[in-house]
Amino acid sequence: MKPIVSVKELMRYMIDPSADNIFNSVRSVMTKVGTVETVPKTDADWERIQIGAVTLAEGAYLLKVRRPFAPPGDLNLSEGTDPLELAPDQITARVERDPVEWNARIETLRNVALEVMDIVKRRDANELWDAGENLDVACEGCHRGYWYPGERRAPSGR
Repeated sequence: MKPIVSVKELMRYMIDPSADNIFNSVRSVMTKVGTVETVPKTDADWERIQIGAVTLAEGAYLLKVRRPFAPPGDLNLSEGTDPLELAPDQITARVERDPVEWNARIETLRNVALEVMDIVKRRDANELWDAGENLDVACEGCHRGYWYPGERRAPSGR
């Protein structure tokens, strides 16, 4: 397999939007008139969640295809004395140092997507709250391990 985009672009154009279908499926928002709850109600709502879950489950495995972590010339926010992000070559070094961890994080992301696919089959809106939290833990665990300087987390997200 030959990649077309970097990890950063894959995240921006495929993984993140797919995850948003799940993240945005349930929420509570405080307004001037009270709390507004959003849960999937229609077939179209559940279809949007399913699209997100399927795309995320399949797209996660594209992270296993060796590819650059950022487009050519993009150094992330890695410059200066206290950078916000690791440089692409630093991320590559972390993956190469422990490819088992990288693959474990990919599997964690994929497993959450599979969990959501099962929730969609059962149309259990209550379980989407926990699935959204599981998705956040999977995403942030990986970001802490590979994107943010000085932060490390176990593959399980602990």
